[in-house]
Amino acid sequence: MATAIEQNTLEAHPREAGNKNHARRVRSEGKIPGVVYGAGKDSLAVTVDPRQVLRILHSETGHNTIFDLALNGGEHTKAMIVDWQYEPIKGALLHIDLKRIAMDKVLRVNVPIVLKGEAEGVKQQGGILEQILREVEVECLPADIPSHIDADVSHLVFGTVLRVSDLPHGEKLKFLSDANQPVAHVTSVKEEVVAAPEAVAADATATPAEPEVIKKGKQETEEGEEVAAAKPEKAEKKEKK
Repeated sequence: MATAIEQNTLEAHPREAGNKNHARRVRSEGKIPGVVYGAGKDSLAVTVDPRQVLRILHSETGHNTIFDLALNGGEHTKAMIVDWQYEPIKGALLHIDLKRIAMDKVLRVNVPIVLKGEAEGVKQQGGILEQILREVEVECLPADIPSHIDADVSHLVFGTVLRVSDLPHGEKLKFLSDANQPVAHVTSVKEEVVAAPEAVAADATATPAEPEVIKKGKQETEEGEEVAAAKPEKAEKKEKK
């Protein structure tokens, strides 16, 4: 299991905080605007290379990755990505928030849960495995953040539930999520009930009761149509005479 510390370096260049036009100009130059804060220091507006950011986000440890942030001007610090925005249509990065990290202070992060093994209830009882919780909130030092937490589900059968309290963790991790919160269980396959042809025919003929006024209106319309159709016939008889 990989930890969140990766040998990545993200280069950032200070910029003047501006409006939307300034942000568009930054993006037109192949960069994206961002902000760096934390560690008791003032926030700083920066520009970064979106390709470097995507490399970090798509790594095994994802947004929990602790990397080296190299600021143009001399500052080097450990940092992590805490927020980012995508353009909704093309999916391009628009903005990113970076946080300076003190390696000797604990962090609160969400870590993905990965289910391992084949549940007994799926193998022997024909059920399906449902994962209810996909991330668990933990507290630990930056160097101890895991890329994910493995959860063994091989023992799960109908009526048993894997909970947060069942997840493996050592002394370095402290779970903050509710210990009784369900993570996964085996549930039955939902069968689609197909109505018999007789029942379908009955439903088709059964129309909802309508107010009496509406029924009369329909009858009058139908009678009116019949009268209109009968008039030409009388006219033809008169012509024959």
